[in-house]
Amino acid sequence: MSSTVDKIKGLANEAAGNVKQGIGKATDNERLQAEGKAQEVKGEGQQLKGDAKQAAHDTADKIKGKI
Repeated sequence: MSSTVDKIKGLANEAAGNVKQGIGKATDNERLQAEGKAQEVKGEGQQLKGDAKQAAHDTADKIKGKI
C-alpha cells in the first residue's frame, strides 16, 4: 500500500472515530465512545505509517541521487 493510501485511510478512520465518539457522548453510550477512540487511534497509526513510508521513499530517492 502506498503512503498516500495509508494517510487517506488514516484520516478517514480518525474522522469516523471522532464522529462515533461524539455520538457516544451525546447518547451517553460509553461503548460507542470507546469504539470511536479506538478507531481514531487506529487512524493516527495509519497516518504515521504513511509518513514513515514517505520518509523512507524520500531518503531512498536522495541516496539514489548521490550514487
